[in-house]
Amino acid sequence: MWQNSPPGSLYDHIRVASFSLGPDGRIDQWSERAAELFGITARQAVGRDPLEILAPVRDGRRGRAPAAPFLTEGGLDGRAWTGLVPYQRGDRGERGDQQEGLAEIYVMPSENGRGDRAALCVAVDVRALRGIETDIAASEAVFGQSPLGFFFFGTDLTLLRVNESFAQTFGRPAAWHRGRTPHDFLPRTEADRLTAALRQVLDTGKPVADIQLVGPVPGHNERRRWSVSLYRLHSGSGRPIGVAAIATDVTGRRRAEREAAGVRRNLALLNEAGARIGNSLDLEKTARELLDVAVPQFCDLASVDLYQGLLVGDEAPPGLADGSAELRRVAYSSAVSGAPVAGSGAKPVQVGEVHRYPFHSPCAQALRTAHVQVVPGRESEDGDGLGAVVQSTLAVPMVARDAVLGIIQFSRTKGSEPFGERDTALAVELAARAAVCIDNARLYRREHERALILQRSLLPPGDPEAAGVEIACRYLPGNAATEVGGDWFDVIELPGHRTALVVGDVMGRGLRAAVAMGELRTAVRTLAMLDLEPAEVLSALDEIAHGLGRPGGKQSASRGVRGSVRPADLSEVYLATCVYAVYDPVTRRCTVANAGHLPPVLVEAGEPAMLLEVPPGMPLGVGGEPFEETEIELPDGALLALYTDGLVESRDHPLDEGLHAFREALADPERPLEDVCDHVLSALDTHHGEDDIALLMARLRGLSPGCVGDWTLPPEPRSVARARELAREQLEGWELGDLVDTTELLVSELVTNALRYGEGEIRLRLLLDRTLVCEVWDSGHVQPRRRRARDTDEGGRGLQLVGLLSAAWGSRRIPHGKTVWFELGLPDGDSPAPDAVEALLSLY
Repeated sequence: MWQNSPPGSLYDHIRVASFSLGPDGRIDQWSERAAELFGITARQAVGRDPLEILAPVRDGRRGRAPAAPFLTEGGLDGRAWTGLVPYQRGDRGERGDQQEGLAEIYVMPSENGRGDRAALCVAVDVRALRGIETDIAASEAVFGQSPLGFFFFGTDLTLLRVNESFAQTFGRPAAWHRGRTPHDFLPRTEADRLTAALRQVLDTGKPVADIQLVGPVPGHNERRRWSVSLYRLHSGSGRPIGVAAIATDVTGRRRAEREAAGVRRNLALLNEAGARIGNSLDLEKTARELLDVAVPQFCDLASVDLYQGLLVGDEAPPGLADGSAELRRVAYSSAVSGAPVAGSGAKPVQVGEVHRYPFHSPCAQALRTAHVQVVPGRESEDGDGLGAVVQSTLAVPMVARDAVLGIIQFSRTKGSEPFGERDTALAVELAARAAVCIDNARLYRREHERALILQRSLLPPGDPEAAGVEIACRYLPGNAATEVGGDWFDVIELPGHRTALVVGDVMGRGLRAAVAMGELRTAVRTLAMLDLEPAEVLSALDEIAHGLGRPGGKQSASRGVRGSVRPADLSEVYLATCVYAVYDPVTRRCTVANAGHLPPVLVEAGEPAMLLEVPPGMPLGVGGEPFEETEIELPDGALLALYTDGLVESRDHPLDEGLHAFREALADPERPLEDVCDHVLSALDTHHGEDDIALLMARLRGLSPGCVGDWTLPPEPRSVARARELAREQLEGWELGDLVDTTELLVSELVTNALRYGEGEIRLRLLLDRTLVCEVWDSGHVQPRRRRARDTDEGGRGLQLVGLLSAAWGSRRIPHGKTVWFELGLPDGDSPAPDAVEALLSLY
């Protein structure tokens, strides 16, 4: 096949020239290449002796002529001759000097058309040839000795040559690769990628760097990774002749990069876990925060199970040591779409469900040993649907303060990278951090629940009731985290359908203030049951608070006790303010006494809200100051509001502004009382979190005259019968015939005792509201005392009978004598009235 060879061929690089000699030994043809090589034109060379051309006379003498055999031994005598011939170029160099060279000349015998002897000469520049040899030797050295894998593809994308490094990298001898394509030593996918890159480089001439190829190597189990860079090769004329490539085995580097990336990822994950886990003291939220960090950054599925017994407050529930105790699923997360919920068997476990792990299961073993267990997918304890998805699972026990709290399961699905040693260590670290936070949340929840039990036990029920009074109340702790504080309110039913309304505020916050509040509230209720006047109640309460602040007397105040709280601290805790009001629905009068507390607010129909003018008094616990009380008459429908300073005072606004806003919020008292309370809390700043807030509101509605029977009887025996008669008529008028017999009997006992042991006129009063109350008044100051009569005694059983037949009874002092009372529940059709005959017989 004839083909034109463009300039830049091999002959250009090795500088080959030709000329011919005639029969006379002179030059008869001189090629252009010879003119270029020797610097002599054809006009100058043709017809001349070659010696004159190659070795001209220099300084009057001819140069050395080692080419003497040139004409006699080669060419013209019929023999070929090869030799080295020094020469001088006919032209001068850039610096004007004459250049010397050395040519290797090959003289070949020939004949002209007449049959005369002639010669054809081929000259090669020896220096150019030596340079090419040096370049080839250097290239061979670089190609063969380089640690990088060199290989060349021809234009048909078959391998032309590879070096030993490439052969070792791909695991076959160098000779094996000659004529091969990428599909012969790479997997199909990778071979297609390399072939496409080769074709792209060959077509565009743009190099491609760092192509990542992965494939097996004969004799090795692991897959190797190579980085390949490609560039196009050109001939001297610029014609593409193939693609050269450099291949480097980067498996180790890739592994190191992957490990470094894994370490960075794990550190970032731990850093994120430290920032996100444990931001709250909510147990379920803490568990969800852990899973939000782990899924999907660390695993595809995760669940948290905690011991049920620990969650409900047990320190060591049964089965805790061997891992067989009940657990509750508190959190679950999945990054797999449509994946079922992980379970402890064939049945999936939902969040919030209580379950157990089989005794010999990996999870139970992890709980028993407190060591992580690696569970393969087929051996996992998940349901059938999840077992087909999961590749492996880490069952990591949660240990905090040397106690196992539960277990976390981290799972990776098929297609994800399996768990390694570093993953196991990271899972243990995550579980440990989460365990401490969850244990803190668990302990907080336990203490919080105990504090709530204490707080709720010290406050009245949500809807307290009293005769002639409609009640609504609110309590907002200043610390929303603990929900306990020192503010309290109470509604106490007193004899005669009277009601005591109490609001107090222990200085301080938290659990200690709540304990102090509970002690003072108990003391208030005890003193109220004695039916003392409000000022007397506060005086007695002041002495109690003063004593509570100094335990152990003066001796303990003068010297410290190891491990005890200093008296000064206790004095501060037990310093409190209190307002105590007693409302009588019969007389519609309210008696109020104050111990350093804010005055109640009174709202009457059609009138603006106003502060009651009550002597302020000193706080409880100060001691030494008497308390005064104020008595006011209140119309039906009046609204009385008792509150603590947290409702009307904060750093954002002074007390006067808060009191004004409070009174403005009570401008419409005719609405339902619960709505009034809600409106007050929404209108005022109740979310400042600086102090507890207690609000007690009472709408006062006195007993109607038809619900009161009041008579005065002379101190004579016939008054007993008259009292029975009056009681019978009143009960029949109230349609309480079922209570007539019992009431007559008990009224007789009380009037008889008043005649026998009392003084002055006798007053009989019947009150009807939620219960029936009967009161007998006289001027004597001797309080009746119940005693157990002996079988031989003829009397002494009256008060026993009263106690048996009544729901409650008692006596109280009044300014001019005493009052003895009893209370009967109204018949409701389900519970029969007390049987007087049975009660009488039980006394004997």
